[in-house]
Amino acid sequence: MPAYRPLLHLDFFEKAAPTQAAYRQRHRYYWDEILHYCDYFSNEELSVLEVGCGTGELIGRIRGRRRVGIDYSPAMIEQARRQFPQVQFEVMNAHELPPAERFDLILISNVVGYLDDVQHAFGQLHQVCHARTKIIVTTCNFVWEPPLRWAERLGWKRPTPRQNWLSRHDIRNLLYLAGFETYRESLRMLLPVRVPLLSGLLNRYVARLPLIRHLCINQYAFARPDPSHQLRQEYSVSIVIPARNESGNLENALLRMPRFGREQEIIFVEGNSTDDTWTRMQEIYEQYRHLFTLRVLQQDGKGKGNAVRNGFAAATGEVLMILDADLTVPPEDLPKFYQALASGQGDFINGSRLVYAMEKHAMRPLNLLGNKFFSLLFSWLLDQPFKDTLCGTKVIFRKDYERLVANRRFFGDFDPFGDFDLLFGAFKLNLKMVEVPIRYRERTYGQTNISRFSHGWLLLRMCAFAARKLKFI
Repeated sequence: MPAYRPLLHLDFFEKAAPTQAAYRQRHRYYWDEILHYCDYFSNEELSVLEVGCGTGELIGRIRGRRRVGIDYSPAMIEQARRQFPQVQFEVMNAHELPPAERFDLILISNVVGYLDDVQHAFGQLHQVCHARTKIIVTTCNFVWEPPLRWAERLGWKRPTPRQNWLSRHDIRNLLYLAGFETYRESLRMLLPVRVPLLSGLLNRYVARLPLIRHLCINQYAFARPDPSHQLRQEYSVSIVIPARNESGNLENALLRMPRFGREQEIIFVEGNSTDDTWTRMQEIYEQYRHLFTLRVLQQDGKGKGNAVRNGFAAATGEVLMILDADLTVPPEDLPKFYQALASGQGDFINGSRLVYAMEKHAMRPLNLLGNKFFSLLFSWLLDQPFKDTLCGTKVIFRKDYERLVANRRFFGDFDPFGDFDLLFGAFKLNLKMVEVPIRYRERTYGQTNISRFSHGWLLLRMCAFAARKLKFI
């Protein structure tokens, strides 16, 4: 094994350590933004590690049940221990991490520019990762190198040694080479100093706009261990089928259901039907309960979102699935969703009806136009390409759904459909969201429960609400 230098410029950091905390305090507007955004994706249940923690301001203030900071500078670690005695700090080389504790969240903030071998240092992170660890890498946008150099010459910024200026593509490629998958990227902060009114306007709103966002100073890469390195296992599955006026589809939903997973449970949830859906549901339960693990129940409120919540609350499987009772998403496609989750390709699996050609009358033209509009809007809101936000089929691990429920107070009860509640909740939990293309089918029984105009307006209002919670933060 060749010897690697830990970080460049150790002498610089040793000399800077005594004044580092005061320097960070003077420029806290910039550093508080990084803390604010990283903390957005953490919570009190996570174990958190910061690599290259310096004097500990980020790891010392972020939420987490256990927090550990490492840095190769003894002087920096000494200052960090004085400031944040409740956090564990260790002098440790980022290029030579020993096999140790596995963390839920790893932060690498404004450090890679000083790493001698970025790929090797990223590779060492496997020593402290488990299969579902999330990594947040923050770097300075390379377009800011000239302005920052001028700020140093004018005395507005402390001079720093020459460092690597890596693009988002460089970071993504180095993570890939080290065995990690980048699943989201963000850019934030146009003005890194506090100017009353102007800073808030530029950084909270203007910085989110297309094209302009590429001028932001802070780059964020969200990564996780590549799922191809993970062992696959079988999980028990609960499939929730909410049904309102879908009497003629229920038996087909059951009989066409493929067998997958270690165990399979099917839960029908009747929702305020005006036909004989509830009666038919009970008949099917009596007829097939010896062949399938079946449950039937009636929702205690209104709307598909409430029906899904009731079904998930009654479910016993490790994997939770939704299948709309209209069968426009074929039950035969569900194993693809299961495989994407069980193999580790994603943490939250969403169906996409807008990739393959759909059957002629599967979606009305205005509905199609509306779905394409919301796909563009969500791609902007969630910082990743999103083709179809309103496909009813969604899959999530039970343990992640329980975390989503516990965190639901952040958004409140704003979504009668349930789709946005799950998507926004998964984003807030920092889950990797993956879309599985399906072929959208025509209805063979009943009529759609969606009103194009009134529901479209409601969806638009929910997006505006979500923008305040997800984008303009």
